[in-house]
Amino acid sequence: MQIQDLTKINRSEENRTISPENMTGEKGKAAMTGSDLGPERKGHAAISLKQGETVTVADIHDAGEIRHIWMTIADATPAGSFVLRDVVLRMYWDDSETPAVEAPIGDFFFNGFAQRQEIDSALINVNPVGGFNSYFPMPFKKHAVITITNEHPADVPDFFYTINYVVKEQPEEIAYFHAYWNREDYTKKQQDYTILPTIHGAGHYIGTYFELAALQRYWWGEGEFKFYIDGDGQYPTVTSTGSEDYFGGAWAFHVEDDGQIHAQTFQHQYLGYPLMDRYDHTRENFSTGDAMPLHGFGNDSLPMHALYRLHLPDPIFFKDDLTVKVQQIGNDDIKLFERSDDIASVAYWYQDVPTSELPTILSRDERVPR
Repeated sequence: MQIQDLTKINRSEENRTISPENMTGEKGKAAMTGSDLGPERKGHAAISLKQGETVTVADIHDAGEIRHIWMTIADATPAGSFVLRDVVLRMYWDDSETPAVEAPIGDFFFNGFAQRQEIDSALINVNPVGGFNSYFPMPFKKHAVITITNEHPADVPDFFYTINYVVKEQPEEIAYFHAYWNREDYTKKQQDYTILPTIHGAGHYIGTYFELAALQRYWWGEGEFKFYIDGDGQYPTVTSTGSEDYFGGAWAFHVEDDGQIHAQTFQHQYLGYPLMDRYDHTRENFSTGDAMPLHGFGNDSLPMHALYRLHLPDPIFFKDDLTVKVQQIGNDDIKLFERSDDIASVAYWYQDVPTSELPTILSRDERVPR
C-alpha cells in the first residue's frame, strides 16, 4: 500500500493468515489451539520437519496475493551445521507441476553459506535472531502451494511460519513471482557464471543475491554482470562495469582505517554487501553430544562475500527471453586475470507464466557450502 492509499477504503480484498495454528487460513479459525495455559492459548505455534520429508505449509484454493512470509528455523542440529542450505523452499502457482520458486531457505532470504546474517532491504528482512521476512508480492489466480523439504541428515524441530495473503480477484494477465538458485563450486576460467539460464516469455527481472567463496588471491570482482534480452546473441544489451559496480559500490569496497585496508560492508533498500567474512561461524555453539568437538574450527574458512541488488526502481524488462550471467575476472593491482571461485546465487523475477523451464535444484551434497 502506498501512503496515498491510506485515505481510501478497500472493499475488494480480504486478509488471511496461514500458520501452524490455522493451516488452511480459514476465516475466523486462527488462535484456536490450546496449551497448558488453557484453551485458545498458543498450543501449536510450530511444526517439526522430519528428515527426508516434504511438508506443505500453504495450500490456497482461491485467487489472491501473498504479501508477507515470515519463517524461522534452527541453523544447526547435532547432525550438522548447514540446515539453511539443506532445507529447500518451493512455491507453485495455479496448478503448475513445476515450482516457480526453488531455493535453499537461507539463500532465498539472503542468508548464504548456511550462515545467519541480519538483512535490511526493501523486500527481504532478516531480524534477530533468524527471523526471515519476505515482502515480494506473489499473485495467483486460483491456487498457491508452498512446500518445505528437509534434506538435512536429521529431523529439524520447531519450524515456525506465518504466510499473510489477501483474497482478491485477479486480472486475466498477471506477472507470477519466480526465484532460481544456482551454484558452481568451481567456476571455469573464461566461462561466465550463469545466474539465470535462458527463460522464455515476458516479464521483468527484479533481483540478484550473489555469494562468492574466494578460491584465489586478490580482488575477485572485476567481472561484468550481463543481461541478454529478447534475442541478444554473442553480446548483451545491459551490463555493468564491474561486480561491485553492479551492487552500487566502487573501488572494491575498500576503505582504510588506522593504516589497515579492508572491505566495507553496507546495507540499503536496493543494494547491499551484508557479508564479508573470513571466519566460519557454523561451529559456534555447536555440539554433537560429545564433551568437546575437536575438528571444526572457526579460523580456517575461505573469504566469503555476499551481496544483493533489488531492481525495484530499475527492473530489467523482457518480452521474449532473458539470460543473466557474470564474468569471473580478478585484479592483482598489476593486471586483470581470469578467476575460478565458488559461486552461488538466487535470481528473482516476474513472468507471464506460472511454470518453470529451468533445471531442478542440485542435490544436497552438491549444495554443501565450502
